[in-house]
Amino acid sequence: MELYDTEEQQVEQIKEWFKENGKPVVAGLVICLGGIFGWRFYQDSVIEAQEAASKAYTATMTSLQNQGADAQSAVQSFIDANKDTEYSVLAALQLAKVQVEAGQLDQAIEQLSGAKGATKDDALSTVINYRLARLHAEKQDYQVALDTLKSITDESWQGRVAELRGDILLRQGDKDAAYIAYTEAQQDKDASQALQMKLDDLAK
Repeated sequence: MELYDTEEQQVEQIKEWFKENGKPVVAGLVICLGGIFGWRFYQDSVIEAQEAASKAYTATMTSLQNQGADAQSAVQSFIDANKDTEYSVLAALQLAKVQVEAGQLDQAIEQLSGAKGATKDDALSTVINYRLARLHAEKQDYQVALDTLKSITDESWQGRVAELRGDILLRQGDKDAAYIAYTEAQQDKDASQALQMKLDDLAK
């Protein structure tokens, strides 16, 4: 590194250097600071958007709870406006539940299918697939229901999956396969209290 004899020489050297390089340095600082403040602004915007979506979700769910199926239009508007968030998936799940209670199985399946394609959450995907399987079984689309169950890989759900598979197989008239499925379900920790009754009925 070059040494300077006096402070004055150092100052002059700095002045000369800044004349030659000052503009690029300032521009670089401006860009750097702009990037920092831009990132902070982006983060703040994301947080604000999330908070707004949360408030809108709460309000929409309150309407759904109070109005039931009559609030479908408002809930659907919320879902369409928040497609890039998991709030839309949660809203679709709640709307599908209300639609099932109103006997609108086709609409509920449509809601759940849309939610299935929108979510990035594995836990939600499992819940959605399980509910879809149940609805397809209710519509007597048994093979579709069984195929849907196959997509559930979460081990903590295997007991429920096996039991529902047994229910579907029993509806199809395959008692032996249903018994095997129920027996499999019985081995899991999440086995239902009604499972033993189902096995007893088939053993008669």
